[in-house]
Amino acid sequence: MTTANTADIVIAGAGIGGLAAALALHAKGIHAVVLEAAPELAPLGVGINIQPAAIGILTELGLGETLAATGIRTREHRYLDHKGTTLWTEPRGLDAGHEHPQYSIHRGELQMLLLAAVRDRLGPGAVRTGLRVICFHQTPSGVRVLAQDDSGGAVEIEAAALVGADGLRSAVRSQLHPDRVPLSPAGVDMWRGLSELDEFLDGRTMILANDEQATRLIAYPVSRRHAERGKALVNWVCLVAAPSKSLAGDAGWNRPGRIEEVLPHLADWDFDWLHLPAMLARSPRILRYPMVDRDPLPHWGEGRVTLLGDAAHLMYPIGANGASQAVIDAHTLAAELAEGDDVATALLRYEAARRPATTAIIHANRNMDGAERGIAGRPGHDKTAELATITHRYRVAVERRQPLT
Repeated sequence: MTTANTADIVIAGAGIGGLAAALALHAKGIHAVVLEAAPELAPLGVGINIQPAAIGILTELGLGETLAATGIRTREHRYLDHKGTTLWTEPRGLDAGHEHPQYSIHRGELQMLLLAAVRDRLGPGAVRTGLRVICFHQTPSGVRVLAQDDSGGAVEIEAAALVGADGLRSAVRSQLHPDRVPLSPAGVDMWRGLSELDEFLDGRTMILANDEQATRLIAYPVSRRHAERGKALVNWVCLVAAPSKSLAGDAGWNRPGRIEEVLPHLADWDFDWLHLPAMLARSPRILRYPMVDRDPLPHWGEGRVTLLGDAAHLMYPIGANGASQAVIDAHTLAAELAEGDDVATALLRYEAARRPATTAIIHANRNMDGAERGIAGRPGHDKTAELATITHRYRVAVERRQPLT
């Protein structure tokens, strides 16, 4: 076993939350080391949305111009039926009166720009790849973090605190909460892809469409670079009610899917401005996985160890809040640790600020999913009024729990 240098904070996981935490801590003068299991980081994944509150934090960290040059400033959510008829529209970001925009962006590109900022500001050794956190042991003065390298060798790091930002299958969470590992499936299968199109509405609109079988399609552009070339890189996701919830144990984000699995669910759909089969066919890779979350935890951490992002509060992608909440976690964590008092006390304050907020959003996302599926199967109802009510209730539930910007 080798023992590496000590660090103020060890962060398990170099995803969006872990990297944002490293930047936020650095801005407060706190040194962090990020341990990442992958041997190298690449721009993987598909599109996500980052909400104004999180964009405000990233802008404060000096990433505003880079975000503007990478993502799409979303202007509107447009709710449609399966024939392309507009049922309801909702302004977003700056167009909704927020101080900061909502960005639609490729998840991998966001991760890469965060990674570049961490390495530039904290040094090239701040993110150590090929090191998987296995377990930890708390001592009276800190935390011993045990990690494993690619060759199977053990590395021990001494730190003042450990932050588990290691995602869906968090080893830190598993040690803290061995009885809280199971996932909660929604009974929905999702297929996702990225397709380059010649155009997509005004280039800044997200569509959310459904039919009377509760099949849903969400699509939106995610790339400023494509827009500057006169193209649209469109992230799309098709959500279909699953006959069973058996896929919950196979909830990895990189399981391959096939276009033949998706097309039958959209056979009766017809948008006069978009040929849906062609959009799907232009995706070089389709991913398939079940929609899952986890029941909220009664507490996150213990002593000098806590959780952040998906490790703490895995939530449905309904509402597009997962990555945003991880960024807000990072900002709050850094602010509390910067107070300079006892580390364990600071982590308790962090959890007290964030756990109720994210618990409320987990439940709001579940309610939103159920409401959207519910109105889909009721032909003849005034879906416009119902959508207005659903979106209003969701905004109230979420925005009262986080900073308004």
